[in-house]
Amino acid sequence: MNSHSAKTDHAVLKVAIVGASGYSGEELCALLARHPSVEVAAVFSRQHEGKTLGEVMPRFSGLPISSLVFVEADPAKVAASDAGIVFLALPHGVAAEYAIALLKAHKVVIDLSADFRLNDAEVYADYYGGSHPAPELLKEAIYAIPELSREAIKSSPIIACAGCYPTSIQLPLIPLFRSGLIDHDGIVVSSVSGVSGAGRKASVDYLYSECNENMRAYGLPRHRHLSEVEQQLSIAAGAKVKLTFIPHLAPMNRGIHTTIVATPVAGKSLVDLKIALRATYADEPFVRIREQPPETKHVTGTNFCDIALYDEPRTGRVVILSVIDNLVKGAAGQAVQCFNVKMGLPETAGLI
Repeated sequence: MNSHSAKTDHAVLKVAIVGASGYSGEELCALLARHPSVEVAAVFSRQHEGKTLGEVMPRFSGLPISSLVFVEADPAKVAASDAGIVFLALPHGVAAEYAIALLKAHKVVIDLSADFRLNDAEVYADYYGGSHPAPELLKEAIYAIPELSREAIKSSPIIACAGCYPTSIQLPLIPLFRSGLIDHDGIVVSSVSGVSGAGRKASVDYLYSECNENMRAYGLPRHRHLSEVEQQLSIAAGAKVKLTFIPHLAPMNRGIHTTIVATPVAGKSLVDLKIALRATYADEPFVRIREQPPETKHVTGTNFCDIALYDEPRTGRVVILSVIDNLVKGAAGQAVQCFNVKMGLPETAGLI
């Protein structure tokens, strides 16, 4: 297998990317190519086998990584690579097949799909429309948002990176649930995503003429990401949490803007919520608590999550806004951040 690294440090770690030709996979290539402690040893794709990375993704032309040749994405071939860490940027239902082979080969698996985000195989079947392909591995996986599960990431062989919408929802809400500051009931979340969130695929719904100058809700009444959001919020709250979630597709390439409406518990105010969030994220490099409404353009191409909170005294509720780049903090950047945590590297390596 072809490999590339411009780094000569003996501590450089070899990684492989499966599904490198998708939007999240392409972002992974870009982030890992500039990572000071990484050698991208192999890239895998069934569609582009035999082509170079530079041929498939001209943005990498002229860079050393462009000479990497896509290898057939066969689980046995991936497991046989000399990479100790494998990133899976694959659709749900596909990643698990690779994870089985990789764990047998004693690799670390960092999964960007939904295959290992849920604790219950029955919930997976309910939301994803089919039996879980490897239910026996669910107990080994850790649901990963580094700011919220850092210590667990260090000990797990399967790191299940949170989804893009769920990341934008949980970063503001989980600290508030852990602190007992908001009611479990009546939470409404409205999120807007750029078109790249649907993945790199041919579909009439995502043609330019369908998406440009247009906005639409989709995935109603139960978007698949609702399953992992309610699971994780319920764990944080110590009680069942249900919410209303309405996702929308917006005419932009990338970015997620989430609006959360919630009710503080009796006796708690917006000030208490702000204090809790500022205390939680005071030392976090990628979460910024803002005073002004955050905008997607403020985080485009970065691993930041920007959050702002507002009082709504007329109704006794609070409005929480958060924004991320769906391909970075919502996918590839979060995966690299998890990799850094897992391997004991500076958490910002390759990301700032």
